Amino acid sequence: MTLHEFQSLIRRMYHEKDEARGVEGTFMWLSEEIGELAGALRNHVHGDGRGEQTKEELALEFADVLAWLATIANVVDVDLEAAVARKYGTGCPGCGQRACVCPDAEKP
Repeated sequence: MTLHEFQSLIRRMYHEKDEARGVEGTFMWLSEEIGELAGALRNHVHGDGRGEQTKEELALEFADVLAWLATIANVVDVDLEAAVARKYGTGCPGCGQRACVCPDAEKP
């Protein structure tokens, strides 16, 4: 599935609800999912006594974050695939290289 196909799928499944919720409400859900991903990553790396997160559990958290990002992009009518291609399609936006050579202290 391409990024464009994924964003279209999310639009077909949820757009009516997403439009009604708006950007602010949708951003709150994205923030919650990012928090869940952070917790899963922390548990995966360090453990918390409950057992480490499996790769599959981590993958599902990443999928949730991507879905909510696609949702916000749909609400504000941004084509994620086009935006990614425009920003990263020719290399690092900082140094222009395919394998980034930017100093570690700089973004990206």
